[in-house]
Amino acid sequence: MQEWQKLLSRSVVKVEDLPFIPESEEYRERLRKVAEVFPIRINSYFLDQIKSADDPLWKQVVPTEAELEDFFDEEDLLISDPLNEEGDMPVPELVHRYPDRVLLMLNNQCPIICRFCTRKRKIGFPGIVTRETLRQGIEYIREHTEVRDVIMSGGDPLLVPDNELDRILGELHAIPHLEIIRIGTRVPGTLPQRITKELCDILKKYPPLFFNIHFNHPSEITPEVEKGLGMLAEAGIPMGSQTVLLKDVNDDSAIMKELFHKLLKNRVKPYYLFQADMTLGSNHFRTMVQKGLDIIRDLQGHTSGMGIPAFVVDTPGGGGKVRLLPDSVVEFNEKEVLLRNYDGKVYRYPQPTSETSEKETSSKDNVCQMTA
Repeated sequence: MQEWQKLLSRSVVKVEDLPFIPESEEYRERLRKVAEVFPIRINSYFLDQIKSADDPLWKQVVPTEAELEDFFDEEDLLISDPLNEEGDMPVPELVHRYPDRVLLMLNNQCPIICRFCTRKRKIGFPGIVTRETLRQGIEYIREHTEVRDVIMSGGDPLLVPDNELDRILGELHAIPHLEIIRIGTRVPGTLPQRITKELCDILKKYPPLFFNIHFNHPSEITPEVEKGLGMLAEAGIPMGSQTVLLKDVNDDSAIMKELFHKLLKNRVKPYYLFQADMTLGSNHFRTMVQKGLDIIRDLQGHTSGMGIPAFVVDTPGGGGKVRLLPDSVVEFNEKEVLLRNYDGKVYRYPQPTSETSEKETSSKDNVCQMTA
């Protein structure tokens, strides 16, 4: 058994073993009711990073009474699917929402179970993702030549053993029309011991392979995490980070700036900042949309552009991702555009006039004649 597997085997999965919770048996019983519907898992590495009940890591993984506030009835809990992923599944556990790409679920197990997870209805339960659903998913990709991009997700694909992950990557890589493979994972930040030389040797065999890594707070980036990210970078894996905006965890511009700077230092590009999904049992994590816009505005001009992610809402009901921007366009018409910069000053940008456009067109025609 490898070190990461030992750490995973020592995960906290029972209310009795949770850190920093009240001793009240009544309170513990209420948490047990939450855990019956939404399981608990905190691997022993991540558990060691939690310092108190005010810790941003604690808030992400330890169930609280607030999860009970969204409870309606058993049927609602079991079918809760805020992004209507089930409605875009032509075969089990494969989501085909956008024309040229699909999301393929390899498993439904994670190194930690986030209390705000979009797939709370699936994560930690047995028998949902199986070898047969995986076979059907890969066959679907083979048959649909319009698919050029596959995102391996779950659960967390990196909890799949090396030999099985090697087999799956090999099958996908052999599909002629598949141009890129992406792995969506939280493992590098929550179980960094999983990033081994053996794993990197497997990953190097299947370029172009990209990692979408989930980071929410700068305290997640420990020396162990930095070592793992370095190994992935040296293996030639381009890495982007996806961050969820969470109330009382990271809804602060200074915290986000620190996180994004640490990611860049470790060769991870901040990719998406997500507005928290409307997942049953996690309403207490959601912020106002304006908060995300304010954070993006605060970052602009005060850090490098490559350190600013796109702020997106994954629209309820399956509408897909919509990018949101601070109000930088003050006014525009045929003559000019008024633009507000990062520190609030307004600048005028003249639109090209019809006369200018005609001159540009004429100039292009002359160049074409000269080079014909």
